[in-house]
Amino acid sequence: MDISMNELRIVESELDVDLNVLLEAIEAALLHAYNRAPGAIKGARVDLDRSTGNVTVWAPELDEYGEVIGEFDDTPNDFGRIATSTARSIIAQRLRDAESARILGDFQGKQGEIVAGTVEGHAGSSPENRDLFVELGENRGLLRSEEQVATERFERGDLIRALILDISVTPRGASIRLSRSHPDFVRQLFVTEVPEISDGIVEIVTIARESGHRSKIAVWSNDPAVAAKGACIGPNGQRVRAVTQELQGEKIDIVDYSDDIGTFIAAALSPAKVVRVDVLNPDMRQARAIVPDDQASLAIGKEAQNVRLAAKLTGWSIDIRKVSEDPQAQEEPQEESQ
Repeated sequence: MDISMNELRIVESELDVDLNVLLEAIEAALLHAYNRAPGAIKGARVDLDRSTGNVTVWAPELDEYGEVIGEFDDTPNDFGRIATSTARSIIAQRLRDAESARILGDFQGKQGEIVAGTVEGHAGSSPENRDLFVELGENRGLLRSEEQVATERFERGDLIRALILDISVTPRGASIRLSRSHPDFVRQLFVTEVPEISDGIVEIVTIARESGHRSKIAVWSNDPAVAAKGACIGPNGQRVRAVTQELQGEKIDIVDYSDDIGTFIAAALSPAKVVRVDVLNPDMRQARAIVPDDQASLAIGKEAQNVRLAAKLTGWSIDIRKVSEDPQAQEEPQEESQ
């Protein structure tokens, strides 16, 4: 029972794949097929002759004590059909993998990164369809309406940057889904602008975003000599300003992360000052923040946006109370840690 070595050598040449790697993959697949067959003997191995293409299943021969004393040919009668089918299946898969790699090119492994391209136009003929095609070199990305920022508008020919959500290969080519509304778009913009983040010195622990309006990011430094917030803001605010400009004016609050939930919640409610944070129910992750009377509206924010984002950032439900509603509150607000 033979496998065509000529076919395998053609695949080796076309795909630039080591022939031995291909043969080992076929042997492994054939052994798996043998082990699933009735009467398969444990410990058998498959040998594919590198010269002739002949396939043999060698099973261990045991003595009366269960010790291996040799091997015998246990190749099933119908194994020729299985071997041929398996080899062709593996060859086809390798061809598909090679085609995928060719189509994806430089985009392979780029999921979660930012890419730049040019808007080709709308993906549909309907005026209500806001989906956009984006030219990305030899490939095309799709920026669906739900992955766009509602306040942004792009026209044909506009340069655009977006996050690669995922990449797949279809019969029509590469499918590259993009996003500008995902929180990780903000994360990757900071990775681009802040060397301390790309170097692993500063870490973005968590992000809360309402795209087009406001984002809050919590940062932490692995180096006591490096201030995480300062690194993200940059000299004269140039780093955070570059991110804000890319987001077309979206406001960004940068706060220090803390393992102490009270300290973290107080920071998350920035720019409001907080007098005290009470943990009401740690199991339900519920807390109350006491703020000066003149800071209550700032802590809550317009349409409750500030407290809502703070809750998303910390993962805690936050109830805002004024000092006048809590006689035990201190007179002076705590200074937010720098």
